[in-house]
Amino acid sequence: MAHPENTAQWEAKVLDTFIVDGRLTHLPAKRKKRMVILRFLVERFDPKRSYTENEVNSVLSHYHHDVATLRREFVWWGLMDRERSVYRRASARNASPSPSVET
Repeated sequence: MAHPENTAQWEAKVLDTFIVDGRLTHLPAKRKKRMVILRFLVERFDPKRSYTENEVNSVLSHYHHDVATLRREFVWWGLMDRERSVYRRASARNASPSPSVET
């Protein structure tokens, strides 16, 4: 397992690479880097409240134009739960694809 300081430094480097002037340049293709970005973005949402799809879009549009892909990635990786277009940050758990979706 990587040393925590090395992990934090690596994650900071990933954020510096993909978040330029407060905007996401593009989603990384590599899963590990993508997860750093998705965790960064999902932290913009209060875990104690629910969000409409429009509210999620509004927050995400500050970072990237493709809000639909970001929303889907949040749900796919278990970072947010979605029920009838209402989104909530998922409870603390390891991000992994939804078991109901084949990989």
